Amino acid sequence: MQRKLRQWRDEPYIMYFFLGLQILLFLVMTLFGGSQNSNVLVFFGAKVNILIQQGQWWRLIMPIFLHSGLMHIAVNSVTLYFIGMQIESLFGHWRFTLIYLLSGIVGNIASFVFNTGISVGASTALFGLFGAFFMLVEAFRQNTAIRAMGQQFALFIVLNLAFDLFNPGIDLAGHVGGLLGGFLVANIVGVPRIRSVSVLRRVITLIILVLASGIFLYMGFTN
Repeated sequence: MQRKLRQWRDEPYIMYFFLGLQILLFLVMTLFGGSQNSNVLVFFGAKVNILIQQGQWWRLIMPIFLHSGLMHIAVNSVTLYFIGMQIESLFGHWRFTLIYLLSGIVGNIASFVFNTGISVGASTALFGLFGAFFMLVEAFRQNTAIRAMGQQFALFIVLNLAFDLFNPGIDLAGHVGGLLGGFLVANIVGVPRIRSVSVLRRVITLIILVLASGIFLYMGFTN
């Protein structure tokens, strides 16, 4: 029994939860009129700037789990499965949860400031996971295994950002915000399974994250 419990604890169950949640919501939205129906997206919590300005703060969180169209949910689900599994394994369950959710929120804050359109998708949080990989490479560059892993994902991230630049339908601000958010949150929570991060580094990064988020929120509400 204890062996099975330890095996279960080692499974990326938080990733599975997020994956199941976004698929479930996609199916429910399909039943309610379609995931590409703007009215359905708004009803379920899409990022809509004017509604956030009216006090609907939850629209900075819900878009992480909403998707528009089968291709959108498929690509993000596959990405979450493969990237999420590795990040949860490296950082642990609760740290992975914080990186995923907080970087997604930071990405949606950036979208709130720089993108006036309706926005949904796990991409803000997924880019946060990419940012966590960058943190690993930057903080533990002497670790050859981490450095090799980071180089593999660096190319993938650059290609994704390059694709964003030439696709007007992509929320570039949200992706960049998520990437930076993931890098900062990963520094704050640390990676004890690899090596500790200094308290000073964590405190400075926390201050930067709080100040930047506050400034961008102020900009969004005063636009």
